[in-house]
Amino acid sequence: MSPATTRALFAGTIFTSAFLLFLVQPLIAKQILPWFGGSAAVWSICMVFFQVVLLAGYAYSDWATRRLGARAQAAVHAGLLMASLAFMPIVTDARWKPTGAEDPTLWILGLLLGTIGLPYFLLSTTGPLVQSWVARTPWGAQVYRYFSLSNFASLASLLAYPVLIEPRSSLVQQAWGWSAGYVAFVLLCGGTALHVSRRWPAAAPVAASGVPIAQAAKPAAGDYLMWLALPALGSWLLLAITNHLTQNVAAIPFLWVLPLSVYLLTFVLTFESDRWYRRAVFVPLAAAMLALCAFGLQDNLGTRLRTALPIYVVGLFALCMFLHGETARLRPGGAYLTRFYLMLSLGGALGGVSVGLIAPHVLPAYYELGVGLTLCALIAAVLWRQRRVGMVASLGLAAACAWFLVLQVQGDAAGARRMQRNFYGTLLTLDTLRGDAKEAVRQMYHGSVKHGEQYLAAARRREPTTYYGRTSGIGLAIESAPARPRRVGLIGLGAGTLAAYGRTGDVYRVYEINPEVFTLADSEFSFLADSRARIERVLGDARLALERESPKSFDVLAVDAFSGDSVPIHLITCEAMDIYWKHMRPDGIVAFHVTNRFLALAPVVEKIALAKGLHVAFVHDEPTDPGLRNTDWVLVARDPAVLARDPIRRASSDIAPIPGLQAWTDDYNDLFSVLK
Repeated sequence: MSPATTRALFAGTIFTSAFLLFLVQPLIAKQILPWFGGSAAVWSICMVFFQVVLLAGYAYSDWATRRLGARAQAAVHAGLLMASLAFMPIVTDARWKPTGAEDPTLWILGLLLGTIGLPYFLLSTTGPLVQSWVARTPWGAQVYRYFSLSNFASLASLLAYPVLIEPRSSLVQQAWGWSAGYVAFVLLCGGTALHVSRRWPAAAPVAASGVPIAQAAKPAAGDYLMWLALPALGSWLLLAITNHLTQNVAAIPFLWVLPLSVYLLTFVLTFESDRWYRRAVFVPLAAAMLALCAFGLQDNLGTRLRTALPIYVVGLFALCMFLHGETARLRPGGAYLTRFYLMLSLGGALGGVSVGLIAPHVLPAYYELGVGLTLCALIAAVLWRQRRVGMVASLGLAAACAWFLVLQVQGDAAGARRMQRNFYGTLLTLDTLRGDAKEAVRQMYHGSVKHGEQYLAAARRREPTTYYGRTSGIGLAIESAPARPRRVGLIGLGAGTLAAYGRTGDVYRVYEINPEVFTLADSEFSFLADSRARIERVLGDARLALERESPKSFDVLAVDAFSGDSVPIHLITCEAMDIYWKHMRPDGIVAFHVTNRFLALAPVVEKIALAKGLHVAFVHDEPTDPGLRNTDWVLVARDPAVLARDPIRRASSDIAPIPGLQAWTDDYNDLFSVLK
């Protein structure tokens, strides 16, 4: 085999593994999102799992290169590769569906381990292991360029999935396509291992400088600490900025792609060669963005989409260029290559675990970004400890970041009555005055999205507010229902506003996945307690609960889960519509709340309804009452006469079509196609 062919074999193996490594992440996350209410936290938990397994893969690579000869490495690795084929295809088993009583974090981690654990582990070993083999070849001095290639492949995979793969293939096709790619990777990686074990069975690694390893400098203890701390902060900032953007700025379900792409790009640039990272450029830029990002935490500048998005994305780029650039400057010779990658992976896992697993249990809101920014300034002080001016400036910057964090905490505490955080995000209640006392309201927010409000005046506390006024689509649906005692289903509770429509004899059955929402609806609002209807509660994902239940004969079912957060797609598919109608009376109405600043969901509901032979009425409401908001509701009925009733017919209007839009199913859906 010629040198050019050998290099191509190395590059192909590394590129394929990294591409598949990042392709499986959105693919598997999308499969399990419906089982956990479409919560954005699912992605954070998946990221933690991927980082921890990556760490295990790097530890294995370090152990294998230090303890096993080339031929033993090839034999062990080939055996594991063959065993991993037992996991194919990567389709999640229905036995992993939660019942609602499980801890979602532990359940997701167990599910991922049982579904893609070994294949993902072996993909994660490929980068450092193959690069250790490259270090034994005559061109071993260029080994770190393969790390840059690996990150480039990851970036390409990340961008290809939502743009090229997801819109053109179903989930089943994606799973089988990925599985076929993995089989090809197994053959490619096995061939590479066999070739190295035969061609260079006892060759010693070459240092990055090109000199023999015996002459290469041994890393100091401080180097090991920096290999750990710098990537840990990069990972911390990635998740913290993603959380800040998706929870406090805009509930756009794609905002995790942009920060992760920027994060990977910095690895590509800093490890491709030394020409990209220049201290004279990136240290001042990182310091400026650090201060601006910290200031934004307690100022409207950091919570408005038009300003926050560029600030935090540019800030992440500048800070990760600094963190990863300094990491690249500390890269060792080939003998310590796998240990270097092990420490990088350990640091990434520590950063991910801190933000993804620990922060939700110890911080009442999303304060991890402020903490991370402060730590970045402190790590800079450590780096410049030999330079008095640099160290003093870094400590001053750390103090400023800490002060802005304190202001953020004080600002939240000053306005909040209650603030609670769990797997599903942060819930906040606060009181707001509008003119005189009769206009005072108590509001509930989930991140940046309002989930309901109630007038504080006793005479007005039973009035429907926000999205649920009597002229809204849901108001018309309930008011036009037959006069008999009504059965109404509610998917998504919020403050419990719709219970205000309850009459004596009515039954309102509420499906809510977040237990803290029930807690706040009972303790901070009185809609449920004041309702004349009998209130039934179901904790857990609504669709999974409805699948298990016997028919409920609802007159109205309100599907109210799309105004913010990560859109739970599994509640707006053809299969979901079938489940809803199992529980409806023949003259019932399923009402979809599709008010959303970023997504046009009304055409999606219409396409699904038409595919199922159902009829729709689109109600866009612009009330003049200050306690009500502009809303969009799509009412779906089996009987067209139901939607021809006067209040609904007069309020109905046409839905603007989206060219090429198909009816969404569990297997095929595409949020990019409905972006406004």
